[in-house]
Amino acid sequence: MSVYENPPATASVQSAFWQGMRDAAPFLLVIIPFAMLFGVVATEAGLNILEASLYSVAVIAGAAQFTSLQLLSDGAPVFIALASALAVNLRMAMYSASLTPYLGAAPLWKRALIAYCMVDQTYACAVVAYEKNPDWTLQHRLSYFFGVVVPICPFWYLMTIVGAMIGSAIPPELALDFAMPITFIAMVAPMLKTLAHLSACIMAIIIALSFAWLPYNLGLLVAGLAGMMTGAQVELMMGRRA
Repeated sequence: MSVYENPPATASVQSAFWQGMRDAAPFLLVIIPFAMLFGVVATEAGLNILEASLYSVAVIAGAAQFTSLQLLSDGAPVFIALASALAVNLRMAMYSASLTPYLGAAPLWKRALIAYCMVDQTYACAVVAYEKNPDWTLQHRLSYFFGVVVPICPFWYLMTIVGAMIGSAIPPELALDFAMPITFIAMVAPMLKTLAHLSACIMAIIIALSFAWLPYNLGLLVAGLAGMMTGAQVELMMGRRA
């Protein structure tokens, strides 16, 4: 059953778990090459297999991992790499706020585990499923979320190791770097439902391109802040008019 179909209120917690796994499975098409690419890039940057693996386990955030690793490889100061990674991951705070009404009543240890496993794919699946199934209990929602996690996080770790092991043996013709833009386009585009969303997106794109000349990719920090401010302002204006 897809997240776009409402299951009956009597649907079991177990069925919600399996539904989460099914809904997340298509993301493996991009998770596998994306994680492999990070493993390759990490070894090319001088990390060994264990270090590359620990990097993925500790950070578990693809875009932030690539950003911080690239900056460190280019000799950027550590605080710049950390600030850039944090800026890239600021969206996780918004993800968390969005899911709080659905999962906020969970025990602290479960919320901590959810926060660790909160990535773009788990959020994208969860928020759609929760909106489509308002009759789900907290247990249904938790079960669904962790069902989504199963195909995503373990494969991220595993394929990072594979990429680090085979390293430069991957032919450039495979162009594994296609996974990053395709993943974000597939997840973000369907969520641009309001004028505030579109305004934030357009402003972030314009600023990112305009400030691409800044060193250490600092233009991304400026673009992220500009996009959030624009979206918030447009939403405020729309609220006043309403």
